[in-house]
Amino acid sequence: MQHGGSSNSAEIFQILADEYARKILLAADRDGPKTAKTLSEECDASLTTIYRRVSTLQEHGLIEERRTVDSDGSHRSEFQTALEELHVDITDGQLSLTMETRDELADNFTALWSGLRGDE
Repeated sequence: MQHGGSSNSAEIFQILADEYARKILLAADRDGPKTAKTLSEECDASLTTIYRRVSTLQEHGLIEERRTVDSDGSHRSEFQTALEELHVDITDGQLSLTMETRDELADNFTALWSGLRGDE
């Protein structure tokens, strides 16, 4: 996913400038998916703050929501960081932002493996 000098790049920079958003991204990357309650505890933030930031992070593809069903049949959402790599380049006075998500890396690996096996 590339974000050249577009407004999307500015939005991503703005999101990453937010301390809670960064804490959520890092917490949701450690030890697998986390519930909002767990993120709230680990990030020392209210549930309202967590849900607000998670929503923004989801809108920009930086975090994913996974729904699970517990043994008692209750549903819950867990969140995991989707962002794997973020690169910022400055060329000819322009900022360029390149993001890679985990899904893209998995797709790239699958395509590479298929190519090596001659499946394509």
